[in-house]
Amino acid sequence: MAMDKIIILDFGSQYTQLIARRVREFNVNAQILPYNKNIDINDPSIKGVILSGSPCSVRGENALPIDLDAYLGVKPVLGVCYGAQYIAHHTGGNVEKSDKREYGAANFSNTQITDPLIADMIQNQVWMSHGDSITEIGDNYEILLTTESIPVAAFRAKSGVYDQPVYGVQFHPEVTHSLDGKVLLENFVVNICQASRDWTSEKFVDDMINSIKEQVGDEQVILGLSGGVDSSVAASLIHKAIGSQLTGIFVNNGVLRKGEFEEVTETYKKWGLNVISVDATDDFLNELTGVSDPEEKRKIIGRVFIEVFQREANKIKDAKWLAQGTIYPDVIESVSVFGPSVTIKSHHNVGGLPDKLNLKLLEPLRMLFKDEVRRVGRYMEVDDKILSRHPFPGPGLAIRILGPIDRDKIKLNQEADAIFINTLKETGWYDKVWQAGTMLLPVKSVGVMGDERTYEYTLALRCVNSSDGMTAEWSQLPYDLLAHVSNTIINNVKGINRVVYDISTKPPATIEWE
Repeated sequence: MAMDKIIILDFGSQYTQLIARRVREFNVNAQILPYNKNIDINDPSIKGVILSGSPCSVRGENALPIDLDAYLGVKPVLGVCYGAQYIAHHTGGNVEKSDKREYGAANFSNTQITDPLIADMIQNQVWMSHGDSITEIGDNYEILLTTESIPVAAFRAKSGVYDQPVYGVQFHPEVTHSLDGKVLLENFVVNICQASRDWTSEKFVDDMINSIKEQVGDEQVILGLSGGVDSSVAASLIHKAIGSQLTGIFVNNGVLRKGEFEEVTETYKKWGLNVISVDATDDFLNELTGVSDPEEKRKIIGRVFIEVFQREANKIKDAKWLAQGTIYPDVIESVSVFGPSVTIKSHHNVGGLPDKLNLKLLEPLRMLFKDEVRRVGRYMEVDDKILSRHPFPGPGLAIRILGPIDRDKIKLNQEADAIFINTLKETGWYDKVWQAGTMLLPVKSVGVMGDERTYEYTLALRCVNSSDGMTAEWSQLPYDLLAHVSNTIINNVKGINRVVYDISTKPPATIEWE
């Protein structure tokens, strides 16, 4: 029997993924689909529908239309921001452009109507982010909440109008600034939709193992390993399902961290995995040397990886499947409302390898967010050294060395990076931050060591805190820790005589420099 789920129709809001994450915090499966996706709403596993926000206006030429009649009354429906405006606009209400964009905290007032959607909402601060406002609702609806600036903050269909409840909220209950927004969402998902709380690591692993066994049968599977969280958890899950039918290929592209190739290979072998570790450093660096443009670096690494992987995969007889550690944000990005992203991340896409190798694709983690992948990994007792690893870019140190690449610069950055990362681990800071690394800059400056004048490279330390990598704050590391890292790098890595610390947030900057 299929697991209960809440369908989230995505109209392009920056917060859509956050709605799904909130629903899953109640141990209920949430599935994001484009607003225009044809779905079987009578599917008994679908317990409710949430209409997301959007940068579009329901009154504009760019409005994103759906057939509301296909949903209203069939399953419980909750419209959020644009979703609420769409319901109001198409059911006899009125939506008008606000005099000014309403963005930020607001306090709601209850209209004295008792409703299960707003039960137990004690803290009345909510978060607004909209350019249009609902000024009136249709005759079949009634207002639940208002604020000082807008007359309709939340509304519902009157009793008896539909067979199932219909709600709209002008604010964003999914963001933390809506203090009891999580209460509202839980009321909708658990109490109104009555969705079962069976989205757990244990249930996911059991179901996925059975699914992999059924899909694969007795056929052979190849998995591209990176040493990161996603591919490692995917490997562990597939290995539990089919054992020796899985072969992992781990490629050293020459721009990994210091000692990473050997360390990760040893870890995989301890798990009992069949692992082919390929040191293809020369294949990559022979083509990367002297290249400055970051996109060209990415393309070279992607192309050479395919060549090396294909060469090794062809040695595995009877392989029918290619497994990948694709996770849910990658899947959502590829089916986004506004089309797939222009740039495909090389570490999340293997450039059409399934077609080139004539293999079927196996993606056991494609429905999980990163934090869920880690929880699944912990449930399966995957080595914490792997699970706690910081995100690392697919092109590796190639995009952490600005300007032309050569072997000497790679070695400089590897040594400096090792000092930084090891210091974070020794001082307990590694697990307190999201991601850290060193950027070797194409800048030389004068320095003095003893009685000698030096003219060497500048190195930037980058360390950020984040929950999902979409936004990030620079980590406020202690001054004495930064001083220690700087001194250790300058004294031990000949070729670097200046260390700086990057205090830029994302946005407007990015986590990586290229």
